[in-house]
Amino acid sequence: MSKKRLPIAEFVALMAMLFSMVAFSIDSMLPGLPDIARDLSPDRPNLAQLVVTSFVLGLGLGSTVTGPLSDSFGRRKIVIGGMALFVLGSVLAYLAPTLEVLLLARLLQGLGVAGPRIAPLAMVRDLYEGRRMAQITSFVTTVFMLVPALAPSLGTLIISAGGWRAIFLVFIGFAGIAGTWLLIRQGETLPPERRRRLGVVDLRESFVVVISNKTARIALFALSLEFGALVALLSSTQPIYAQVFDRADSFPLWFAATALVAAVGTILNARLVMGLGMRRLIFWAFAGQMVVSILAAAVFQSGVLTGDSAFFLWFAWSASLLFGVGMIMGNLSALALQPLGHVAGMAASVISALSTIIGVVIAVPIGQAFNGSPLPLIVSVAFLTGAALVLLLRHLPADATGVEPPAFIDNN
Repeated sequence: MSKKRLPIAEFVALMAMLFSMVAFSIDSMLPGLPDIARDLSPDRPNLAQLVVTSFVLGLGLGSTVTGPLSDSFGRRKIVIGGMALFVLGSVLAYLAPTLEVLLLARLLQGLGVAGPRIAPLAMVRDLYEGRRMAQITSFVTTVFMLVPALAPSLGTLIISAGGWRAIFLVFIGFAGIAGTWLLIRQGETLPPERRRRLGVVDLRESFVVVISNKTARIALFALSLEFGALVALLSSTQPIYAQVFDRADSFPLWFAATALVAAVGTILNARLVMGLGMRRLIFWAFAGQMVVSILAAAVFQSGVLTGDSAFFLWFAWSASLLFGVGMIMGNLSALALQPLGHVAGMAASVISALSTIIGVVIAVPIGQAFNGSPLPLIVSVAFLTGAALVLLLRHLPADATGVEPPAFIDNN
C-alpha cells in the first residue's frame, strides 16, 4: 500500500483521464444518435435520446455506493472494478441487437464509470491537502473541460470510420489504457488503517442527515432541477442541430464552442466566488437562465426569426445555459455540503446520486417531447430554472441568496 506521489504533471494527467470518462462516454455518443435511431428505433427516433439518459441514470445509481465502497476497500479496487463493469457494458452495447439491450448496456456503463468519477477526487484528497489540493483539483478540472469540446468531433470520426458501434470499442481501449496506467504507476492512496467499515446503516443515516438539513435539502432540489435542464439539453441538442437547423455535419464544432463557453463560466466562477460568495452567484445565474429562456421562448414562438437568425438565437441560448451551469453546479454542491462536514464523504455520495437520478427523471419526458422545434426544451428550462429560483428565495433566508426576497414572497 504505497502513497508514493507521482510527478504532479503525470498525476494530474492520470486523474483527468479517469475523471473524463464520464464526459467522453456521453458527448462522443451524441453524433451517433441519428444512426442508432435509424438502426434500432426507426419508428420512434426520439427514443435514441435514452442512450444518454440511461447512462446518466446508471451513473447516479453507482454514485450512491462508490464513495462508501472506496472508503472501505480502497480507491484503486473501486476504480478498477468500475472500469471492468464499464468494459462489460461496452461489449454488451457493441453487440446489442435491440435498443432495449443497448439501454441496459448503457446503464451498466454508467454504474461502472461511477468508480472513475468519484474515487480520483478521493485520491487527490488522500495525497494532498490545503492549497496544494485545490491547485491539483483545478489542474484536473481544467484538463477535464477540454473533453466535452473534443468528444463529439472524435465521435464523428469514429462513426465515419467504423459506424456507431465502433465507439464502444474505443471506450474499451480508453478504459484499458487508463486502468493499466493506474495499476502500473499509482499505488493505493488509502492505507488499511484509515479505511472505514462499510455499513448500510451509515448510508441510511447520511441520507437522513442530508434530507433533514434545510439548507442541504433545498440546495439538493435546486441542483436536481439544474441537472435535469442540463441532461435534457445534452439529450436533445443533436436532434435540434440536425433536424431543426440542418447542421448535423457541423454539430461537433458548434457543440465544442458551447462547451468552451461552459468552461469560461467555471473559470469566471472561480474568480468571482471568493468576493461575491457562492450563494449570490447561484441566485443570479438562475435568474439569468430563466430570463434568457423566457425571452428565447417568446421569440421562437413568435416566428419572427428564421434561418440563420433563428439558429444563432438557439446557439446563444444553449451557450448561455451551459455558461450558467458552470456558475451553478459546483456552488450548489458546495452549498449542500457546507452544513454536513461531519458526514461529508457519505453526504457527497448521497447528494451526487439523488441529484443525478432526479435530474434524469426530469430530463426524460423533456427529451421525448421534442417535436421538430427547440421550443419544448427552452420552455422546460425556463420552468425548471424559475422553480429553482423561487425555491431558493422562498426557503433560504435572505443572507443565503445575497438579496432580500421580493415582498410578494412569504419567507416564514
